[in-house]
Order: sequence, then C-alpha cells, then structure tokens
Amino acid sequence: MKIDIYTIEKASKDEYSAITAHFSKMISRYCTLNEHNIFNNKIASAQNRDPKTARASYTQAFEPFMKGYNIILHPDGKMLDSFEFYKKFDINTNLNFFIGGAYGFEENFIRKGDLIISLSKLTMSHKIAKVVLYEQIYRAFTLLHNHPYHK
Repeated sequence: MKIDIYTIEKASKDEYSAITAHFSKMISRYCTLNEHNIFNNKIASAQNRDPKTARASYTQAFEPFMKGYNIILHPDGKMLDSFEFYKKFDINTNLNFFIGGAYGFEENFIRKGDLIISLSKLTMSHKIAKVVLYEQIYRAFTLLHNHPYHK
C-alpha cells in the first residue's frame, strides 16, 4: 500500500516536522508514505486576493493527484473513531489525504472525495492536524497488524 499526504503549505523544518518524521519512520514498516507540501506563487497570489480565489487555487493544485482512494480533511467531515478509521486501510489501493490551505476547500473539490473526515470539532493549525493524522495512520496500521501500540 502507498499513502500520499497532500498539504497546502510551505515545507519547513520545525518541531512538528520532527514528530511527523518520527511517525513516518514507524509507518514505513507497513507502507510507503510520501508527504507533498504544495505551495507556489499562484497559491500565494490567490491567498492575497480573496478566499474564493484561494480555494480555487488549492483545487487546481490538488486535482491532478486524485487517483486511488481520496480522503479529504474538513471541519464538517465525518467524525471517526480510531477503529472506524483503521478499517479504511484494509483496501487494495493507494490512499491520498488532502489537507487544505488557510481557506479550506471548494465544494466541488469536496464532492470528488471518497471520504470526508474531521479530526476534531476543535480548530487546529495545519501542522497540528498533520501530526494528529500521522499518529492516527500509525495507529491504524498497528490495529490492522495486531501490534500493541493501540492499547
């Protein structure tokens, strides 16, 4: 299995990236995981114009990567517990996770997702959301493989 995580953000080396690197290493026992931080001049310019233009630029950046099973993180998405979440990993296709930019997603992009989930009703920064996502991906694999981490 292959997992790709797509985010609208500039790549950075900070305490959050150290945590995601730690979980990425543990996840690598079970699958190939790649993170793609997408941020370019078009997105930067769009974010300076207005939210609608910014959301459109995110859609344009993400759409080419919507192959396989696409999971979109969205505040209004379905709330799953860890056991419901791990069942999504028992499939025979690539998983793609999409974390939007500061202005979220266009409705037409959301409709293209196979699953729309929310990590919490709380608002959190993208970096925190990514750490939570990585931990839950690792937890899902430990559940799938009966590893004691999840207990």
